[in-house]
This record gives sequence, structure tokens and C-alpha cells, in this order.
Amino acid sequence: MAFQLSPGVNVSEIDLTTIVPSVATSIGAFAGPFAWGPIGEIITISDEVRLADTFGKPDSTNYEYWFSASNFLAYTSNLKIVRAANITTTRNATANGANNVALIKNEDDWLDNWSSGNTVYGVAAARYAGAIGNTLKVSIADANTYSTWTYSTQFTSAPGTSTYVTNKGGTLDEVHVIVIDEDGLFSGTRGTVLEKFGFVSKASDAKDDSGNANYYKQVLQSKSKYVHWMSHPTTLSTGTSWGSSANNTAFANLTSNVTVSLSGGVDGTISTANVISGYDFFDAAESVDIALVVSGPADATVAVDLISMAESRKDCVVFLSPAKSAVVDNAGSETTAITTYRNTLTSTSYAVLDSNWKYQYDKYNDVYRWVPLNGDVAGLCARTDLERDPWFSPGGLNRGIIKNSIKLAWNPTKTNRDDLYVKGINPIVTFQGEGTVLFGDKTLLSKPSAFDRINVRRLFIVLEKAIARAARFSMFEFNDQFTRAQFVALVEPFLRDVQGRRGITDFRVVCDETNNTGEVIDRNEFIGDIYIKPARSINFIQLNFVAVRTGVSFDEVVGKF
Repeated sequence: MAFQLSPGVNVSEIDLTTIVPSVATSIGAFAGPFAWGPIGEIITISDEVRLADTFGKPDSTNYEYWFSASNFLAYTSNLKIVRAANITTTRNATANGANNVALIKNEDDWLDNWSSGNTVYGVAAARYAGAIGNTLKVSIADANTYSTWTYSTQFTSAPGTSTYVTNKGGTLDEVHVIVIDEDGLFSGTRGTVLEKFGFVSKASDAKDDSGNANYYKQVLQSKSKYVHWMSHPTTLSTGTSWGSSANNTAFANLTSNVTVSLSGGVDGTISTANVISGYDFFDAAESVDIALVVSGPADATVAVDLISMAESRKDCVVFLSPAKSAVVDNAGSETTAITTYRNTLTSTSYAVLDSNWKYQYDKYNDVYRWVPLNGDVAGLCARTDLERDPWFSPGGLNRGIIKNSIKLAWNPTKTNRDDLYVKGINPIVTFQGEGTVLFGDKTLLSKPSAFDRINVRRLFIVLEKAIARAARFSMFEFNDQFTRAQFVALVEPFLRDVQGRRGITDFRVVCDETNNTGEVIDRNEFIGDIYIKPARSINFIQLNFVAVRTGVSFDEVVGKF
């Protein structure tokens, strides 16, 4: 307790209730090219509907990536996505596309670099970069132009002077803004009204009747899903009053309606380096929590980079599939092609390689697509977490059923599966009447080890991650018998719980003077040795059926086998 200089009672609290915390084991991570959405920012997606709403629908150039993400979300509800983009060539559509060199990566980029306005690009830009932004049309009308405005029927009455500006002594601040899907690329129908913002204000300090900001620039920025404000119109009757404060301001009228079709939006060509740069946002384990890395149609260069990331983080597993050419229309050579791909990858327990692609229906374009299965395999792990625990195998008929598969690119035979499995490649096979199944649970670790199984690797990720977080509360304490006993008392109940949930068969925690010697203490270090016997999944079943003569007792023959 603190030293006291005069008589008195000092009350203090010491918290010894620290426990080993639960850790997230089902958070997915993915980077890939999309037609829409923020660039250079991690966005958490919960389902396919939000995937399409945030990053656009799949198209003929990105569907392998898009459905890899969607397929993961068919099993769970937490996928962190980064839109990969070529920032040299990708562009936002703007109201003056002829002068377009604008790339607005995300909300922060707009705030930092574009929010002060720039008339070069006109009144508005597509919210996100890409050619799909070229479908957008923006139209603005005020009291002077409303009567001749094409979209006047979309609003209840003409704009005029808001209550807020009236009370401030100003006039004619209200405008109507509408966003149209001119070519129907978002809605599927040309000319669809996507958004409309009525009775918003030209005054920078304007408030609506509920006290919310009503300045049209702020309203667009906070509420529009499709456009950014870029500048005030230049077709004004007098001056530059738009954006002024309301106090005694007579706001200038439009001399004509402002109606512009956005143009100049460009998708840009996505390279392997761009995809890797997208995944780089997940490098830092301390700031980004992930567990299951979906690779989509990753080539060997991306795969090696993802494995390096996982081995550096040590808290996630990468899920990979072979190249499409290895399994689609490659009859008779699939095993060789997949094995060749596998041999380009390093030996690691932090990656899982499946053997197949699936054929599935693309409802957005009414076609069937070939899609890699690593999103599904990662999804099976997430669903296993939900239904059981991370240390259960995701394979087999109980937990390994693949969703949304019309057919597989190839259906490996028992001989094929044998050849694949010895290389650490997990077969995905369709069994008649039982469905399409992940029929393996190996990691890419080459040497015989407990860590060559998915469930063991994920078990240790959970244990290491959770216990490491708990151990942080021992930092800067004294390395004495009390702290060491406190650490043991912290860890052992957690491991007993995992043991009771069938994750381990036995364990021992050693944290005493035998491993925390005087030299260790003098180096300001602390050592806890945790010995684990992991539970093993059944990969091979031997069933012996023995025929015996009628007069023979079973007791006589059972012992012989």
C-alpha cells in the first residue's frame, strides 16, 4: 500500500480475477478485385447481400474472387475484405469525366484530399472508383429551376427557404438532389431513382427540424451510397454564396438545372502485386484480428506471400486451391497438375490445400461459373467453430459437406485420393447420395507431426492466442513465487475446460524455479512451459468382419484377433 505521512486508513483494490479470455477463431480475411466499394480499407461483411451492396455484383472479370468470398459467407457471418486495386489506372467517374484523373480511395481519402472542393471535376463524383460509376446521373434543382425540372414529380413541392435559414435572416437556401441509375447497372433497370435528398440546404451551418446537419454537401457525404460532393454548381445567378453560413445570406439561384451524367470511371487492370498489396492490410496481428484467410483463385506467388504472412502472424490459417487449369477440362492429369502446384509451396502447418473447383449458379448474371473451393473449406472451419470447437476436424460427412455445388471439376477416385493425401492435399469428392465432402484434414506440413492436421494447428492457435493475451497481465510484475503461482492458476482452468470439450487429452503447466532460474529472472524474463497432448481426428478406419463356424463360441476366437 502507499506510505502514509500521518495516521489514517487507506483503502485500495487489487484485482486478482483475471482469466484467460475467449479469442475469435472464425474471422475470415480476403482481398480481391471488385467493381465497387472502398479501396485500401478493411470492411467487415456479414452476408452475401451486404457483399453485393458494398462491393458490387460479380462480373465476368472478378467472379472467381467474388464467389470465393460469398461461399465463405454461406457458412458464417464475419469476413474482413479489402478491395484490391491498381491505383495508377483506377478512376472514379465524375461530372466532368473529360478532365478525369480522380481516384478517391475511400471516405478518409475524400475528407483529406477532396472535401474542400474542386470545380475541375464538376459537382459530383461516383462514391467509389470503377467503370460502374459511369451509370450514375446527378441532378440538382432549386426554387428558380424546379418548375422546368425533369424530376420535379419525385418531390412533394418546390424547394424554397428552410425554417433554419428563415430564422437566421437568409433566403432561398433549399435544393433538391437526385441520383439516377442511368444505364441500370446497379438496379438492373435504366433510369431507376437510386437516391433523392429533398429540401437540403445551401447553407454550411444549416440544421433540419430535428437538429441534424442539413447542408447538402454534408448530407450527400453522410447519406449517399453512390456519390461524393465535389464542388458547388457554377451556373449561379450571382456570386458564390453556396456554402456560406445562413446568417442574413440571400443564396444565389441556379440559372438552369444541373443535370450531369458521370463519366471517366475506370476499373484498372489488377495484377498479382495489387492483390498482394490488398492482403498486406492483414499483416499486423496486433491491430487486425483474423483466423481464416481465403485466397480465392490465388496463383503460387500470392499463395507463397499468404503463407509467409500466416507464419509471421502465427494466429491464422491460409486456405488454398489449385489453379483452374489443373482441374477443369484436364481429365486424367489432375493429380499430376495439383501435385506440381503443391510443390511450388513451402512446407507449413499454417496453410491448407484442397483439390478442386466447383460449378455453381451465378444468379446475378444467370450463368454457371467455375469457382475455387478454398472459400468453402475455410467456411467449413468457421461452421465447425460454431457447431463444435476449432479443434474438431472440418472434414467428413458430419461437418465437411460443401454447399451450393452443382458438380465438381473432377471426382477423385480412391487411388487419386491416396496420391493426393500423401502430399498433404485434401481431396474434395462427391459421394452418391451423400453429397460433396471435404475428405481430408491435412495442413501443408511435410514432416510427420501432430501439426500436419488442421484441427491440431487450429487448437494450438486458440491456446497460444488466448494464453498469450492473458499472460500480458503478468508483464511488469515481479518474477516471484506469487506471480508464477498466479500464472499457473490462470492457465490450468482454461486447459481443463478445453480438455473437457475434447480438445486435448492431457496437459501440464510448469512455471516455477525450475524454468525461471536466477539467470532468467536477472534478464527480466518469465517462462511458462505448457505441455499439451492434442486430441487426434480419425483418418483411417479398419473394420474386420470374421466368419466363424456355427458351433464355435465367440469367446474362443475374439482374443485371436
